[in-house]
Amino acid sequence: MVEPRQPVPTVKFIDEYCQIYQNIFPEVRSFEAFKYLHVGMISDIKRKTLPSIAKVIGLDNHQAW
Repeated sequence: MVEPRQPVPTVKFIDEYCQIYQNIFPEVRSFEAFKYLHVGMISDIKRKTLPSIAKVIGLDNHQAW
């Protein structure tokens, strides 16, 4: 059996807070997205939209135009 990979670390207090909720996410990618949303919410960007949070975090915006 393959050992599941660990989520990518972010800011320490966000990792600690989100750790409580990790068991509700079936995939590590979903859990990482949950953590990235929290990082985006505390960032100093003006508009807290998903595309702007993705841009700040460094993810590609896969939203269809």
